[in-house]
Formats: sequence, C-alpha cells, structure tokens
Amino acid sequence: MPAAARTLPDVSPQASAAADHRHMLRAVELAAGVRTTTSPNPWVGSVVVAPDGRTAEGATRPPGGPHAEVVALDAARAAGLPLEGATVYVTLEPCSHHGRTPPCADALVEAGVGRVVVGILDPDPRVRGRGVERLRDAGVEVTVGVAADVVGEQLAAYVTHRTTGRPHVVLKLAASLDGRTAAPDGTSRWITGPEARADAHRLRAESDAVLVGAGTVRADDPELTVRHVEGPDPLRVVLGRAPAGAKVHPCLEVEGDLGDVLDDLGARGVVQLLVEGGPSVAGAFHRAGLVDAYVLYLAPVLFGGDDARGLFSGPGAATMADVWRGRIVRVTPLGDDIRVDLRPRST
Repeated sequence: MPAAARTLPDVSPQASAAADHRHMLRAVELAAGVRTTTSPNPWVGSVVVAPDGRTAEGATRPPGGPHAEVVALDAARAAGLPLEGATVYVTLEPCSHHGRTPPCADALVEAGVGRVVVGILDPDPRVRGRGVERLRDAGVEVTVGVAADVVGEQLAAYVTHRTTGRPHVVLKLAASLDGRTAAPDGTSRWITGPEARADAHRLRAESDAVLVGAGTVRADDPELTVRHVEGPDPLRVVLGRAPAGAKVHPCLEVEGDLGDVLDDLGARGVVQLLVEGGPSVAGAFHRAGLVDAYVLYLAPVLFGGDDARGLFSGPGAATMADVWRGRIVRVTPLGDDIRVDLRPRST
C-alpha cells in the first residue's frame, strides 16, 4: 500500500513557486556543466534542499556512473544534511528502471525525501511517467513542469533522440552580412573571428557526431576535431567518400537517403548531429526538413557582389509564398561577430 504522505513546511504559494524556480535554474546550471560528458545519457542537474534550508548539489556522471539525483543525495549525506522530508529538484524525471545503475526513483524513496520537483518528464519509453508514478505511490509529493521551457531547450537533443530515434540535427552556418560563405575562388578561411570559432568548437564538443560532404573534405581538408575549447572529439561522418590521406580519417563514410543516414546514426547512439556543410549538404538537409536547429554565425564582412558563394546550393524557394520562415530564439555577440539561433516555426 502507498506510504503516508510526508509532512512539508507550510509556506505561501508565491514563495514556494519562486523558490522552486530558483532551485530549478540552479539545477539547469549544474546540468550545463556536464553537457559534454554524459551522452548518450541525458545531461541532468539536481539540487537537494534539506528541511533546515541547507542545500547539496549534483549532476549526472559519465555513462556507467550515478545519475544527478543520486550524486546530489550522496553530497547531502556527506555534508550531514537531513534527508527525511527534504525537497529534491531535478531537471529530468527520475528514472524508474534498472539500466547501468539502479532506479533513481527508488533511491529518492529510500532516502525519505518529502517532495520531488521535476523540470520535464522523461520521453524515454522505459520511463515516460513511471518515475513520477513510483514516487507518488510511495507518498512523495511530485511537482512537474517547473522552468520546463528552459529545461526543455537544454534537453532538446535528448528529447529528439528518444522520441524519434534520430539525432537532433544542428545545422551550423557561417557567412558574411551579405549572406556569402566563400569567395568566387573558393577561399573561405576565416570569415568569422576567434570567438565565433571557439563557440563553433563548443558545438562540436556538445555533439556526438559532425557531418560534412565529401566535397568539403576535398576542398578544405578539415580535421573536424575540438581544438579551441576543452571537450571530446565527435564521431566524424562524411557524406560520400573521403579521399585517402584526408585529415578527417578515421571517419564514418555514409551514402544514400538522408533519413536513412539519420536512422543509422541514431541507432549508433548519436544524440546530436552537427552538420557543418558544405552548401550542397546544407541545402539538402534544409530542403528535406531535417534540421532541428540552425546556428548562423554572421561576420561584419561584405563580399559586395553576386559571384561569391551562398549558404546553400541547389534549388531554393521559387516565390515568396514558398520561403522558409523560422523564428529567432537568440542573438549572441561573439567578439566582432554575432551568433543567431533559429528554429523551425513548428518547434
């Protein structure tokens, strides 16, 4: 039978909502700190607030290690915090199944916490509300949806992968203010400055794989590694065949329908795929509607003519009625450049 509900402190709804939001945003910060180390598991943060107001924190460890809730509970115990009746904030619904680690929902129940505040429910088929159900059945109060917009954006790649089986596709583009990516002779390095290039390498570190076309490999011979920031190198994927001796080796060479390519990468555990071009590949992903997020770096550069190369190659919209319209979700200055984050209107 369900255990009796545990007594919680009596606070005003306004104060409780403000505290919930504040602690959840702190959990988001903790999750951001492990963004490049947990995949294919989700990057999750957790905060424990003891009945006496003291706090402990945690974030998910690399695969095989404990999840955020358990890390935070262990930190609370190490600091001597009382857990009976505590409130635990976690960005993603606690797991309810045995994987590489025991269920976090069980750990919370066994710790005797009184309340769990969740950012978003876990879309993984093995969870999908079962973690919340386990907690409530044990008499733990559960609140879902605190700062869900912020958490949902942070975990967008994870949600895409778990709901579609495909990677979250981020298309990275860099251009002059007049929309050109390379001079007529093909030269393109460097349109953007060092801050923008470092940010692009951050995107690589956050992505499980980076994809370019074989034409880009032949023209630019890119390494596609993480060099300007700390972080892991992604799996390097070439659409087509990379020439022998190219710096991109070792790489995964793929061909065929882009949807099939994404299905294969998703099955390999690629949660986020960074598409870096060139214009033929960028245009193909864009026209197929396979891009989940666009990241466009704009430099204060003008080619000043119509003979420089554009962002996309291939057929575009024939009329204004057919143009792609997205929404700008963020504009970030990066040195002399700016980063523009775009999303399709449907997401």
